[in-house]
Amino acid sequence: MADGGSGTRSSLASMRAESGIVRIGIVGAGNIASMNVAGYLSDPRCAVVAVCDPREGRAAQMAAEWGVPRAYTALGDVLADPDIDAVEILTPTNLHYEHVLAALAAGKHVSCQKPLANSVGQAREMARAAEEAGLILRVSECFRHYPPLELAKRLIDAGAIGKPTHLRSRTVVGQTESAFQSGLDIDGYMWRMTAESPGGHLFDDMIHKYAVALWLLDQDIVSVQAAVRRRDYYFEPCAAIFEYEDPDVLGSMEVSYAPDMWLRSAYYGADEFFEIQGDSGNLWVTRCTGQMLDLPAVVLYDGAKGSQTTTTFPHVDDDWGAGFRRASTHFVDALVDGVPAEMSADEAVKALQLCFAVYEAGNTRLPVDPRTIDDRVVPDGWPKP
Repeated sequence: MADGGSGTRSSLASMRAESGIVRIGIVGAGNIASMNVAGYLSDPRCAVVAVCDPREGRAAQMAAEWGVPRAYTALGDVLADPDIDAVEILTPTNLHYEHVLAALAAGKHVSCQKPLANSVGQAREMARAAEEAGLILRVSECFRHYPPLELAKRLIDAGAIGKPTHLRSRTVVGQTESAFQSGLDIDGYMWRMTAESPGGHLFDDMIHKYAVALWLLDQDIVSVQAAVRRRDYYFEPCAAIFEYEDPDVLGSMEVSYAPDMWLRSAYYGADEFFEIQGDSGNLWVTRCTGQMLDLPAVVLYDGAKGSQTTTTFPHVDDDWGAGFRRASTHFVDALVDGVPAEMSADEAVKALQLCFAVYEAGNTRLPVDPRTIDDRVVPDGWPKP
């Protein structure tokens, strides 16, 4: 991936000088689009100049709501617009491959919704195309820009818990009465439950947690063992064990579905919990999507001899939406300042490999090295008839 090389920086500087701001087009105006667009609309260094959606009424509606001057219904039209420097691809995952390659061929920098593609091979080809074009391609990974997780990463890197030895990720999906979830268009989710997707919840949502598991400890996972189940077509309860490059470091991932449990949330009826154990301390991120626990979002236990103190961080922004806004701001940082764009396409490939390794381990009941996966793995019985 092009991540701020001299050629890219030169072209970005020229773009900035000519227009004064980065001009962004939004491709796809579905359920999650408003979350991704909010950061761009509030950033004075960029302007959202176009919205593209195949539903003419939807494109016009969102353009009016966001104060965007142009609405398109065809991808070719938005990519042919000379006033657009970069695009945010928010279309269904099975369309990412076609849409990202077309955008790169048109000379547009690209931010793409997760997962990057339906297969490792597709994602690698997209990364090569960006590299050859000297353009930025990154995945908009809101969890890696969520302030409590950013703080956790800084604390780990600063040695606050000593050497990390275990990372635990816990996700629960239940019910909520949030206005956000009530306002979602169910038709925008139907493709996730068909053969247009290589899997269900462990692919579409847990890709966030795979990305975090790799990023927080900054090393590859070399072996996966997993048990995967299926409930209600889409949800896939799971228990997985990860072995990292460092043989002293382990990880575990738990995914639960609780259809009769109600959660406090301003967004989806779900929440996440991360625990990172170190040689001399422990660190917890107690919430992400929802607000299940009455705890501070970040808790640090310093167990060094003579310390044994617990520290909370009450002022960290724990609004899950902040991760979306910060992810958008970061893409503008990459375009304007030439900083490396996160999450890179290469990192997105590793997250996909980890996802498919969980499916393969669940199918075979054998350990799987994610690095050996070059295509994709579909869980047994998917999609459910």
